[in-house]
Amino acid sequence: MAQRLTGAPVSQKVQAEILAELAQWSEKNWPLPKLAVVLVGEDSASHVYVGHKEKMCHLLGFKSQVIRLNSESPEHQIISEIEKLNRDSTVDAILVQLPLPQKINERRVLETILPSKDADCLTEKNIGKMLTGSHQVLPCTPAGILEIFSFYKILLSGKKIAVVGRSLIVGTPLALMLIKENATVTVFHSKSENLKPEIKNFDIVCVAVGKAQFFKVSDFKKDCIIIDVGIHRINNHLVGDVDLSDAESLAGYTPVPGGVGPMTIAMLMKNTFNLAKTGRS
Repeated sequence: MAQRLTGAPVSQKVQAEILAELAQWSEKNWPLPKLAVVLVGEDSASHVYVGHKEKMCHLLGFKSQVIRLNSESPEHQIISEIEKLNRDSTVDAILVQLPLPQKINERRVLETILPSKDADCLTEKNIGKMLTGSHQVLPCTPAGILEIFSFYKILLSGKKIAVVGRSLIVGTPLALMLIKENATVTVFHSKSENLKPEIKNFDIVCVAVGKAQFFKVSDFKKDCIIIDVGIHRINNHLVGDVDLSDAESLAGYTPVPGGVGPMTIAMLMKNTFNLAKTGRS
């Protein structure tokens, strides 16, 4: 029977670790960690995600702030708001909720964030630190996926793993992090040929293509483990990049919803906490 690799117990473990350390802060009279989120536009999914992040901050006792800007806000205004947060000594971590409106230069906006306040490891300096192993933070979704593997005791060393998608938020950093775990990693993307026949050769497949139910279980080999990063709404139901309606031939899979999603938020909290700790020490 395929194992459901749910994110909730993994997230609870991360939260418990944070709370255990946070309990010692009152003895030192340290201010609580604070996360600031910049939300641009009216994308409904982004508003839901930000709401979940605010809820998690409240649950852990973190302080939170959301800067809400409409979709017509010019780039210089977004950058100005980030610069204010950079200067605000009460803010430990800054997250710009993606995607930004198409007219905005995403890279220019992200590079405005101070690396010491970069909550999702998206600045060039922090990406470089991730590569060299000197990081304070890791990209939230890939780090959450690694936590899932660790929690469920899924061996990565020597395994053939496919990463489908090469975004800077998920696919590319995930591939690099898996290599550091001694996996043999192949990255597939929109220009890859013979994608579906090729992925039948892999023990573990991490899917982040951004297309609803792009794959079926029959596209993977028997006893494969599938990590599904996608989330889409179809007929008022949430689904992933993989149609998992018949998952019994798999060794394991992350459900949608309830798989990778909770871990992205948990790792955002861990990053915020780590940045706060650095600022207090």
